[in-house]
Amino acid sequence: MRRHFDDVQLGSIELFCLAAELGSFTAAAQEAGITPAAVSRAISRLEERLGARLFTRTTRSIRLTDSGNGYYRQCRQALTQLVEAEREVSGQQQQPAGTLRISLPTTYGHHRILPLLPEFRARYPQVKVDIHIANRNIDFVSEGYDLAIRVRAQPDSTLIARHLEDAALVVVATPAYLAKAGVPQSLDQLAGHDCIQFELPSSGRRIPWLFNEAGTLRELLAEGSYCVSDDVLGGVTLAKHGAGLFQTYRFIVEKELAGGSLVEVLQPFGGRSRPYTLLYPQNRHLPLRVRAFIDFLMEQRRHWQRA
Repeated sequence: MRRHFDDVQLGSIELFCLAAELGSFTAAAQEAGITPAAVSRAISRLEERLGARLFTRTTRSIRLTDSGNGYYRQCRQALTQLVEAEREVSGQQQQPAGTLRISLPTTYGHHRILPLLPEFRARYPQVKVDIHIANRNIDFVSEGYDLAIRVRAQPDSTLIARHLEDAALVVVATPAYLAKAGVPQSLDQLAGHDCIQFELPSSGRRIPWLFNEAGTLRELLAEGSYCVSDDVLGGVTLAKHGAGLFQTYRFIVEKELAGGSLVEVLQPFGGRSRPYTLLYPQNRHLPLRVRAFIDFLMEQRRHWQRA
């Protein structure tokens, strides 16, 4: 059988990925225990084989070209799969182990996922969890994440998407605010209220409020004195302190609604939701820690769907 890669070529690919991640031939050489000249020769062999420049070089730095960036993504994924396949076959991962890197949005992170992690680690004590909480899209390959959860996930053929839940939306306010401003009975009456807005930092676009009016789906850009950017929980905090009305996820405020510190309004116009999705790369050999966490979340989502 003809081999596509010999040992030298595979070694060159590993050095290429190391140099791309460290941003330096010298740093890659120190990490690999060889000379910078050997790293440079390995990269040159790859570039000659591919017929393309992988790095732009100056006297002080290196930077991936567009071709190099695409090649890096594919090579890093392939090398990761090889390592995990070897571990699986050799029995090094009979139990889930290692560091699980997860990227979470603030709302879902604080109210859905973080409270579950102690239970997950109790089942799998050899797994450590590295948690990234922010409302931005991440690059799985270059940033090294195993999993991400997002709302309104964009289609991506390189990722597997698993639906977690359709999170119900509610409009809430404090009893004190409603006693002062009145309880809105129709969507038109929102114009007379302070409606706390949320703005997407990536686009500067305010998120419309979603309603169902007699079977017709409506989106409204209500107005008010407050606008929060990036962290939706800021709008919840404002609403809790009487700043006005806010549309948020029921799972965030269910305790306050049950205790009476917040009141749901416009219930006849409710029933809308937004989907949350679990995302992970299409790796044939998923590490056991990743598979264990996916199974764990799929188990938990049954409770959320019944709530």
